Amino acid sequence: MADAAEPTPPKLPEAVAKGPFDVIADADALAAAADRLAAGSGPVAVDAERANGFRYTAKAYLVQVHRRGAGTVLVDPTAIDDLSPLQEAIGGEEWIIHAASQDLPCLREVGLEPATLFDTELGARLAGFERVGLAAVTERLVGVTLRKEHGASDWSARPIPRSWLEYAALDVEVLPDARDALAEELARQGKEEVAKQEFAYALERQPKPPAAEPWRRLSGIQAIRDRRQLAVARALWLARDELARETDTAPGRLVPDRSLLAAAMADIDAKGRLAARKDFTGRASRSELDRWWSAIEAGRATDDPPALRVRSDEPPPPRFWKTRKPEADARLRHARAAVQAVAEELSMPAENLLSPDTVRRLAWDPVEPTVEAVAAAMRERDARPWQVAATAQRIAAAFVEADQAGPDPSDDPS
Repeated sequence: MADAAEPTPPKLPEAVAKGPFDVIADADALAAAADRLAAGSGPVAVDAERANGFRYTAKAYLVQVHRRGAGTVLVDPTAIDDLSPLQEAIGGEEWIIHAASQDLPCLREVGLEPATLFDTELGARLAGFERVGLAAVTERLVGVTLRKEHGASDWSARPIPRSWLEYAALDVEVLPDARDALAEELARQGKEEVAKQEFAYALERQPKPPAAEPWRRLSGIQAIRDRRQLAVARALWLARDELARETDTAPGRLVPDRSLLAAAMADIDAKGRLAARKDFTGRASRSELDRWWSAIEAGRATDDPPALRVRSDEPPPPRFWKTRKPEADARLRHARAAVQAVAEELSMPAENLLSPDTVRRLAWDPVEPTVEAVAAAMRERDARPWQVAATAQRIAAAFVEADQAGPDPSDDPS
């Protein structure tokens, strides 16, 4: 007799935005909305929409706020110079943000900053959820589905279509219920203090300083083995960046990285030959041909071509450790295994238990294999107290085991 078919899980209802959907674009309307939010209750759900992939900047083009008892507020931060009434109304409250690291920078640019934070994406990771996108978290915790069709839209467009506004409103309207359910789950797992420390760190964490040579982020640049070609790549990147700034256009929409790389590595002897290349594409590849050709000529003519590689205090990629520093390679292997074991015990991703960069630096730099020394080194690298308590002893023990075991015997050619 054939096994009975597995029952089909019931289809979840689709979430419907409640609104209102009028975009606030003047000071009077903002003041009224701020009063309404101040009169609401509980945490404040906040989100921001940018125009990544369309504009040069990562600024917010729409700010969404929702609070129980106050409804939804949609604000156009490009139309209002001063958002301080909104900050005064909600700045002292807990903000619920999904993936706060993405939205906090652009919110701060317009003068919006929370007193405390509850990050539903980060909380879902700490709780061990396999899927942590807003739609997946909402399905699991709230029991409704979200339509996510406008996340990659050009939010700098005006007017913003009604369907986009409904999508944007839903992103904050589901957050209070998701936050409450997730808080209960974290408490059930005994991770309230863990989440509190992680949310505080996410709020206080300072952004990385700008790269000294941002042009080295050109995708595929590692393939260049000639300094003169690298100088051309630098000149092309800087020329594109200047045009992107002037036009407020995402650089990749003007000329993609792969086209800049192809032009830098090709032996092109005339502007017309650059125009004839099929691998040199993009909306500005022909309209700005003089700009690109001038950059190529400048790169070839420079008296100071850049070094192929730059010196760094960063540890080398771990694949080189076996030959360059075998004792560090042994420590890294044992430390990774120890961190992974603790992560499995706590039901969370290893990278949230302790950042992979911290593990690498602990293994590469000379650290005494004692709990005290490892804990001190972790704190120097911004490890939170709960992370130190959970892993310092296990990592110290792993270092002792690594020192006793020596290099990986599988590396012995005999």
